[in-house]
Amino acid sequence: MKNTFFQAIKLSLACLILFSGIYTLFIFGIAQASPNHGKGEIIVANGKTYYANIGQSFSANTYFNSRPSAVAYNAAGSGGSNKGPANPEYLAEVQKRIDTLLILNPDMKRRDIPADLVTASGSGLDPHISVLAAKFQIKRIAKVRNIKAAELETLIENHTEKPLIGLFGPEKINVLELNIALDKFK
Repeated sequence: MKNTFFQAIKLSLACLILFSGIYTLFIFGIAQASPNHGKGEIIVANGKTYYANIGQSFSANTYFNSRPSAVAYNAAGSGGSNKGPANPEYLAEVQKRIDTLLILNPDMKRRDIPADLVTASGSGLDPHISVLAAKFQIKRIAKVRNIKAAELETLIENHTEKPLIGLFGPEKINVLELNIALDKFK
């Protein structure tokens, strides 16, 4: 028993040194070598600083709407709602989002609404929407901003991020970057 006890103490100390010291310094070193020293992608627009990799709330008619957030876009509290697809509260929340989208986009039909405009991501901080979600909002924004729909489609195409090496993941659009470009448009 004495041997086992001392082996456990040695293993605990080795793990403490490895994972609390060496591993932490290794990850810190990688972060320092990365762009912006591990602080994320920062965008400065209109005198404000934004993090491009954290979802932002855009709900005004003049902007492309973001994906809903279960944590009110609070990066300190990342997480989903943990409500299943049959949960009555969750279904009521999704229905409310659908109703709001149909009011804001009266030319569109319920069947045209992309899922990512009415459901929150697992983290609640997803900065992206699908290309379909962006195109769903074109008519509303074109009408409010008095811009041709074709010009907005071009703007969407220019801000579409392709899948990683052409294979992994869907095409997506960073809503913050798209809305900043929209403000510069005219």
